[in-house]
Amino acid sequence: MLRVKASASALGRSMNDYVTAVLEAATNPDLADSAATRLSERLSRAGLLVVPSPSSGLRPSAEAVALAGQRASAGRPVSEFVS
Repeated sequence: MLRVKASASALGRSMNDYVTAVLEAATNPDLADSAATRLSERLSRAGLLVVPSPSSGLRPSAEAVALAGQRASAGRPVSEFVS
């Protein structure tokens, strides 16, 4: 908490205002610095983004990849969502 208070003070902001701004920046895809980051944030907020653990080093099985392909092809095409 002391670092948060010090950071807010250094910017001349209240701690509540500073924390609100930090949380908004962390969760608002419009504040992301690139199209890829904005897309990643939107997918994450929609519950559609899975980030693999870099330490696992494991690849999905061929069966898991095939099942994912079947599931993906069963839905509506993206072109229907894009105007």
